Amino acid sequence: MPDAVKPVIWMGSSLRDLRAMPEAVRRDIGQALYTAQQGDTDPAAKPLKGFGGARVMEIVERDPSGAYRAVYTVEFADAVYVLHVFQKKSKRGIATPKQDIDLIRRRLAEVERDYRHREA
Repeated sequence: MPDAVKPVIWMGSSLRDLRAMPEAVRRDIGQALYTAQQGDTDPAAKPLKGFGGARVMEIVERDPSGAYRAVYTVEFADAVYVLHVFQKKSKRGIATPKQDIDLIRRRLAEVERDYRHREA
């Protein structure tokens, strides 16, 4: 019997930010998140550099209007936590901008604190 599908928990403005994106991007990110909910990794998802392996994953989507990212973690058994969803505006390279990395780190720390508190 397959495992139950994990719920998605949206951190900060991530759900609102996703809803503001083009329909095709929303659909593709949604499909990749659903794959994560089932315990698998979508081909559009890859480990986000600087977070230690596959601890934090990044979904990369492109559209004629730009490049889009959704960052999530499945580090905790109870849910898929979406940490940040944004349109990549930088024209320099493929690196995620520092302000986005800082926000992802803050939200990941918030998830870790909440998870430890619930486990205690």
